[in-house]
Amino acid sequence: MLGEGILKGMAETAKNFFGSYVSKERLTTVEYPEVRIPPAENARVFPFLVYDGADWEAGLRCVACQICEKECPPKCILIDKSKDKKPDYVGKQQFYPTRFDIDVSVCMSCQICVEVCPFEAIKMDTEFELATDDRFGGLLLDRKELAKSNEYYHSIHPTEASEVDARLAEEKVKVAAKAKAAAEAAAAKAAAAAAPAPKPPAEGGT
Repeated sequence: MLGEGILKGMAETAKNFFGSYVSKERLTTVEYPEVRIPPAENARVFPFLVYDGADWEAGLRCVACQICEKECPPKCILIDKSKDKKPDYVGKQQFYPTRFDIDVSVCMSCQICVEVCPFEAIKMDTEFELATDDRFGGLLLDRKELAKSNEYYHSIHPTEASEVDARLAEEKVKVAAKAKAAAEAAAAKAAAAAAPAPKPPAEGGT
């Protein structure tokens, strides 16, 4: 029927309009900023960097692989990779970003940086109140401003964060098992090399 879609849309609008007078679930207007609606768990605004442990600098998951920088459509991410390595929060030697900047005035919140990161180091925040009177430097966030703890990540995206932690824990177990097997193989090889060579049989012997 011609115009059926318009009629359905108008009916939905009318239902929400009149329903807002009798149902709190349909009352979609709040007196912001005094009243705030909690953001949905899958809401996304701008990226942040996840760190583990108490020290944000030592615990950053980012290893400056620069994949997110290359894949970012508006090119709002800038990373400088370190020349040396340092132990991360579990003691593994890793490269690290000496600079990690995101220009949120350019960021389009597409989440591609999150999807391509192989280290679960960058995630999407739900914080949207970033207004500033500094139109240039105020919206250019550095790695310290971007760094937020894994506990914070759990507070805004609990389901996703739990899945990520489970996956990382499984990977750690695999890495530890692989390292143990390599150490045992090296020890066996060293023991074989250190063992005395067998003596040749004496002449005329059986």
